[in-house]
Amino acid sequence: MKLVEHPSCSAASSIVFIGQNSRGNWVAQEQNGLYGGLFVNRAQAVKYALFENGHHPETIVELSREIELDMGGKVPSAHRIQAASTQRAA
Repeated sequence: MKLVEHPSCSAASSIVFIGQNSRGNWVAQEQNGLYGGLFVNRAQAVKYALFENGHHPETIVELSREIELDMGGKVPSAHRIQAASTQRAA
């Protein structure tokens, strides 16, 4: 039998984007849409992102533009992310 890890367990190098959506809720979403969630505040979004990515704060990027939770596998394109001003969140 082969053991299969939860995607977030092996995704230490994956970027997790956090930011606010159009309604003011905080969003945390892995770059490939493997996991994500909606939160009432920034602290909870960061806490979730750290839990899911194996406590790698260097892979969390806070976006200055709006981000909407999309669990359909569609993620922001690379050129739009580079164009947006970003800052490290944790």
